[in-house]
Amino acid sequence: MNDTSRPWHHRPAHVFLPKTMYMITAGTFQKEPFFKGRERLDFLQQALFDIMAAFGWQQQAWAIFPNHYHVIAKAPDDAASLKIMIQRLHSQTARDVNGRDKAPGRRVWFQYWDTCLTYEKSYYARLNYVHQNPVRHGVAAAADQYPWCSAGWFQKDADATFRRKIESFRYDKVNVEDDF
Repeated sequence: MNDTSRPWHHRPAHVFLPKTMYMITAGTFQKEPFFKGRERLDFLQQALFDIMAAFGWQQQAWAIFPNHYHVIAKAPDDAASLKIMIQRLHSQTARDVNGRDKAPGRRVWFQYWDTCLTYEKSYYARLNYVHQNPVRHGVAAAADQYPWCSAGWFQKDADATFRRKIESFRYDKVNVEDDF
């Protein structure tokens, strides 16, 4: 491996490339809906935004649910900060939800998966996948109506030509951990 990437001790190896797009998926322990309800979903979404910004990661797409989330983000110069960033997010949100439920020390998060997106078409398909995830999970008839997803923002703010391009990419064959 060259100097721009470092393997991690897990299988498959995590590849850390600066200024590269990543898709990150995390699920709760035993798929429990710990973040059920507007207030908890708002909290998880804001925590995700705040912590990613603090680490210099730039969100491109997101979909947040009571028992998992997906996010596509551009890595900063130190892409290896991903592990510490996710640990902080999961620690902070677990403490909060456990405090709300008076369940200190309860395990909230199971694990997370990341994919370094080095192919443009893979990136486009995953953007569409994340945007359409609320429909896939049956929580919204139209993805842009689900408040904890970037689809509404993308529909309103993205350049129309780019939006049509992303929407043209099939996402039904995208290999993503998403059995929630």
